[in-house]
Amino acid sequence: MTGRERSVDVLIVGAGPAGLAAAARLAAAGVERVEVLDRERQAGGVPRHCAHGGFGTWTHPLTGPVYARLLRDGAVHAGAVVRTGVTALDWAGPLTLAAVGPRGPENVTARAVVLATGARERPRAARLVPGTRPAGVYTTGELQQAVHLHGQRIGSRAVVVGAEDVSYAAAATVRAAGAQVAAMVTDQARAQTSPLRAQDARLRRGIPLLTRTTVAELLGHGRLYGVRVRAHDGRTTVLPCDTVVFTGDFVPDHELARRGQIVLDPASRAPAVDGGLHTSRPGVFAVGSVLHPVESAGTAAREGVQAAGAVLEWLVAAEWPGSVRLVVERPLHWIAPHRVTRGDDLPYVLRTTAELTAPVLYVLQNGRLLHRERVLARTVLPGRPLHLSPRWTHLVDPRGGEVRIRVG
Repeated sequence: MTGRERSVDVLIVGAGPAGLAAAARLAAAGVERVEVLDRERQAGGVPRHCAHGGFGTWTHPLTGPVYARLLRDGAVHAGAVVRTGVTALDWAGPLTLAAVGPRGPENVTARAVVLATGARERPRAARLVPGTRPAGVYTTGELQQAVHLHGQRIGSRAVVVGAEDVSYAAAATVRAAGAQVAAMVTDQARAQTSPLRAQDARLRRGIPLLTRTTVAELLGHGRLYGVRVRAHDGRTTVLPCDTVVFTGDFVPDHELARRGQIVLDPASRAPAVDGGLHTSRPGVFAVGSVLHPVESAGTAAREGVQAAGAVLEWLVAAEWPGSVRLVVERPLHWIAPHRVTRGDDLPYVLRTTAELTAPVLYVLQNGRLLHRERVLARTVLPGRPLHLSPRWTHLVDPRGGEVRIRVG
């Protein structure tokens, strides 16, 4: 793409919690030209349209919009430049991105690039749900933006597809818009939620939960009038509704990484990184929900700070570490970070494909046990995170082959 040619020290793609936290630390550390690009009109990422509380800290809980403003203001006050309405389209060189915004196309070259592009929910089409394309079909993000950012009206009766934390956040948004939640539908045996807080328990009362059930078809042409659902025994029924919200089922927004031929983790399809958030391309880092859809905004922000430290080291030494691949054994599904460099200190996040009871994680290299750790949670459900400490990483042999994680 032709256009203006510019140079910065660090270019960050994505103005969510991870990108803004990285920008704030880098600018505060004295990096002169730190620039953040985001295709949205406002910085802050997903928290911008999460009107509920739970952001910030336990002692100072904040709503999503307030938390987003604090992150943005922190980055700007530290000296970073945050540019919204600008889309990074492709790579024009090893550390050059082609972008387009209100002032037209441009090529921006940096000494380091941080990919903080986040994650997205798979929409109805990607979930292969048949039917026409009637009005009234949303993902959680689309619903929250319509209601909380634009004040739009939705229908009067909604079905929420999914039964995890984000699903109940969608149900709260439906109710905030003055509509009724007719039912929640999940193909799992029970809801995949974190421990209930008092307000969560109040929200969930009165919402029918259909487990081991899938949405088989959307009904309607100009406007949705119902969904056909199928139970695990094959029986079907129609739930009358004029709104359906597809929630959860997050995937990394990895298009830019893929176009840059950055190695992706085969299980999660996220850019493969080590504990320093280094990708396979020297000078390019990845951080936040693009690595592990979807952890909390606080987790993404903490990783942004971690990534900034690694970027500072790169700017000084221009050295790119070697790393060892991490492999998880079934029923574990994926792990992030996806590679390990000796001495990494970033905690690991894992997902499982099956329910686990009192799980114990084992870390091995060439049959040698490096670490054994009991997971704090008594039960871990698919879609819920497991966490593994990095206390074992100093034991990794850089030439010893892949490191395997299994559960027992």
